Amino acid sequence: MANNNKRESVGEYFRGVKKEMGKVVWPTRKELGAYTVVVLATCVAFGVAFWLIDMGVIALLKNVLNITLN
Repeated sequence: MANNNKRESVGEYFRGVKKEMGKVVWPTRKELGAYTVVVLATCVAFGVAFWLIDMGVIALLKNVLNITLN
């Protein structure tokens, strides 16, 4: 950890970054594939949910305001 009274040099900073990156536990190929599927499925689910909500709001506005949208 750096002393608050003294600034680290750029080289010391990058040595620290390299040291910390060595501590990272990277996901396996199988885990990465699973995480990717979860992210894509979540994006699709939220996209469909927002689309349905949008269509409901538009239908409600059409009925309440008696308007037509092209």
